[in-house]
Amino acid sequence: MKYRKLGKTGLDVSTLSFGASSLGSVFRNTDDGEAITTVHAAVDSGINLIDVSPYYGLTKAETVLGKAIQQIPRDKFLLSTKAGRYGADEFDFSAKRITASVEESLARLHTDYIDVLFLHDIEFVPANIIIEEAIPALQQLKQQGKIRFTGICGLPLELFEYMLPKVDVDAIISYCHYSLNDTSLLNLLPLLESKDIGLVNASPLSMGLLGMRGAPDWHPASPQLKAACKAAAQFCESHGEDIAKLAVQFSTSNELIPTTLVSTANPVNIVKNAMWVDEPINKELLKAVQELLAPVLNETWVSGRPQYNTKIQLNEGGH
Repeated sequence: MKYRKLGKTGLDVSTLSFGASSLGSVFRNTDDGEAITTVHAAVDSGINLIDVSPYYGLTKAETVLGKAIQQIPRDKFLLSTKAGRYGADEFDFSAKRITASVEESLARLHTDYIDVLFLHDIEFVPANIIIEEAIPALQQLKQQGKIRFTGICGLPLELFEYMLPKVDVDAIISYCHYSLNDTSLLNLLPLLESKDIGLVNASPLSMGLLGMRGAPDWHPASPQLKAACKAAAQFCESHGEDIAKLAVQFSTSNELIPTTLVSTANPVNIVKNAMWVDEPINKELLKAVQELLAPVLNETWVSGRPQYNTKIQLNEGGH
């Protein structure tokens, strides 16, 4: 496993990191024992960043993760969680709620500090709440030693273009924008580099688009994007390859992307993912898949308030 610096945090993070959303039975019903074994297997494989949120499984993911990390020395992993989103349509970024949320997370996770606290999916609320209430709350928590570093996360890249010049944070999580079908995150790198902001890339499989089963019904992608990704997955299978392997290798191979989150509650899967990162990528297959996905490259979908999605609306699909 390789490690890269996470911006001005100075933290060395594994190129592949563990997203604990699966532990909350978000994608399927999971066995807690197997989920705990998966966390241990991730750390044993060299993964040192674990990300979670009270939103995942409505606190279940944090609770299960807390049981898992109780059995691991605290200096063996970096822990990030989130605050502000607590349900599908439940958001509260008030300073009071964020402060209480961190205390609740610390209790569930059986730890006395969080390495990075991210404000969760901030594109759904007015910017002034984030700037005037939430960010000052993070800074206070940092001064108190409850959290070491601060961050924000969300889907639209315009969100970061708008917010990062206005707030002081150490890191961001961006998802579904550095994968085989969408590399638009690269456009954000100059801004991140200018502020030395750490970057966590998430969802190399584009929330299930890049898989043989095809995208789940709830996926917000267009029919054209779903079809193109399914065709690419079938192409890989016809050549005896797994598109998931190619996707994980692609997302983790860029030296400018410090780490990429993958989520699973299956110990075999996480070990396999970690091994893929160290194997050379099939360049011929990559080229062929990129050609198949070229017509839908960088196509995304609307998330949150209109002000953060103007480019999508203007371009009718993100082209």
